[in-house]
Amino acid sequence: MLRLLMTILWPAFLAAIAATGLFFSLFDPVELLRLTLDTDLPVTACYTIGFFFFWLFCSLASMLTYYLSHVPNDRTSPF
Repeated sequence: MLRLLMTILWPAFLAAIAATGLFFSLFDPVELLRLTLDTDLPVTACYTIGFFFFWLFCSLASMLTYYLSHVPNDRTSPF
């Protein structure tokens, strides 16, 4: 089970690093939060929240890739 988790989470972690770097080099996280939520979060909190959102979406994509690559190729249907 641990190997399965690492197969999914490690590539998602690396992709989230790249996505966070690219996204936040173009957009200021504090300005994005002020436009949407009207809060005064510190800059590091904005980067952290953004990273975890990217990690979540990349994990979902990695999980879907793992699932689709390990679906059995048996085309016989029991119905």
